[in-house]
Amino acid sequence: MSRCCYLKYHRELFVKIVCLDLEGVLVPEIWIAFAERTGIPELSRTTRDEPNYDTLMKYRLKLLAEHKLGLPDIQKVISEMGPMPGARAFLDQLREDYQVVILSDTFYEFAHPLMRQLAWPTLFCHRLEAEANGVVVNYHLRMPDQKREAVKRFKELNFTVVAAGDSYNDTAMLGEAHAGILYHPPENVIREFPQYPVTLNYDDFRTEIDKAFARVEK
Repeated sequence: MSRCCYLKYHRELFVKIVCLDLEGVLVPEIWIAFAERTGIPELSRTTRDEPNYDTLMKYRLKLLAEHKLGLPDIQKVISEMGPMPGARAFLDQLREDYQVVILSDTFYEFAHPLMRQLAWPTLFCHRLEAEANGVVVNYHLRMPDQKREAVKRFKELNFTVVAAGDSYNDTAMLGEAHAGILYHPPENVIREFPQYPVTLNYDDFRTEIDKAFARVEK
């Protein structure tokens, strides 16, 4: 590759950012896996079902307290999970051509073993507060509406941003980005947000990301 082409390639690489949700896009839904393992179906509610994140988290913490389950119980389930089939290869290839930032409403206390299996991508998420015995007593947002705010700041830094996710809590960042994509969303999200293209596998997902950047740059 000539120096001119090399510089052009890297200039294009570093002005484009793909912002991805984590759960439902690269890894299974943690709370659903935990609900299945514990036999508590109420814990399977996610932002696909309840768009108000504060309402959802207070509901989850109440259930954990009622069933005397703590952070170690959840972490044990997570340690036995892995990325979705094909997710690691998809992410590796995507990072060859674009900057990639994962914007998630999960917690650092959950995500560590999963990030290892994805080769440590950049992750912005939240934190849990637990007592010494592992009882989860509260959660702390990194900041309100952090997905949309992160995309907004990337744009202010003159990055071109394509965002993708699967659920209600992703739609704000999809709307803020230069282009948004839904990956394997439920039917209710598809119906409510028909403006976003829908992809159901990683090959089509990658194609749609490339097309989105091409549209934005016209």
